Parts: sequence; structure tokens; C-alpha cells
Amino acid sequence: MQQELKSQITKQHIVHEAFKLFYENGFKSTSINDVMKAAKMTKGAFYHHYESKQQLGLEVIEQKILKRIYDGMILPLTEPGNAMEILENIFINRIRSFPFYEKQHGCPMNNLVNEIGNYESSYQLALKNIVEKWKKALVVLIEKGKDQNSIKKEIPSEAVAIYLISAFEGIRGIRKLYDNDSILDQYISGLSLYLSQLKS
Repeated sequence: MQQELKSQITKQHIVHEAFKLFYENGFKSTSINDVMKAAKMTKGAFYHHYESKQQLGLEVIEQKILKRIYDGMILPLTEPGNAMEILENIFINRIRSFPFYEKQHGCPMNNLVNEIGNYESSYQLALKNIVEKWKKALVVLIEKGKDQNSIKKEIPSEAVAIYLISAFEGIRGIRKLYDNDSILDQYISGLSLYLSQLKS
């Protein structure tokens, strides 16, 4: 039992360091040696816990990327209250809350989608699974808004959900090109206008 716990802690440490390197330098540019150097471990220790970089990549997606999206963008959608206000709070306030480091590096999920989304079917499936969870939670909230009469009943829920996800992920990528938040301010203005058109 003690050995199993130690093994889990070691794996979490490897995943944590790998996530940081993938985020800052890209998945393809990061080698197992880079991860082991950052984790202060030997390559033998890596292969004791993981068969390959691919397996490690999947754990990073499942343990780090999914958790970030779930905690920041999915779980808040399930809060009680006015659906339209929840949408506004999450999509407008969340974009404002990112620290400078994250504005510089973009969204970890979006980065991986762009870099390896079509590189390996297992990655594609893992990343798509996150998007589908996010979309499903948004559809539930939008339908709730229709029931509350805060969102127009004729609004196509899935189309709105995908649009909101795409716009949010897109601006996180575009923000990396700029050295200030003016582009975010323009995005927020456009998003506010779009959301106002959904209100009943």
C-alpha cells in the first residue's frame, strides 16, 4: 500500500512537470529527457511508470487539461441561478481573470488541439471528450435558460454552445499575439453583444 501511494505521488509529479513543459514549449518539442530533467528523475524511473511519451500525454490531458476545463468552465455552469447571468459571468469574467502568464501562453487545451489534435487518434478522442463534456453542460444550462424565460426559446442550444466554446478558445489563442488586453476588450464587447441577442 505504501509503495502504491509513493508510485501515485511520483506519477503526479511527472504529470505536473510534463504539463508545464507541454504548455510552455509544446508537446512535440518536449522530450522524455526534458520531463525527467524537470522532474529530477532518471529515464529508468520514467519507464517504470509510463510505457511512452504518448501514455504520459494522455495522462496530462486527463489529469490536468480536463480538470482545468471542468473546474473553470464546466462546474460553474451547474450553479443555481439565472442561466443568462451564469453564461455572462463565466464567459466574460473568466477571460478577464487569467494571469499574464496564461494570457501569454494561451489555453493548454487549445494549444494541444492545434498541435496534436490530428496527430494521434487517442489524443483526438481525449481532447474531443473534453469539448463534448463542456458542450453538454452548456446545452443543459441554455435549456434551463429557456425554461426560465431568460433565453429565447427558438435559440439552437447546441449551435450556441459550440459557438461560445469556439470563440472562447479562439480568443485565448489570438491573445498570445498581443502584448496587452485591447484584443480581449474587443472580444468582450462582441461577446456581450452576442449574448444580449440570446436574451428573451
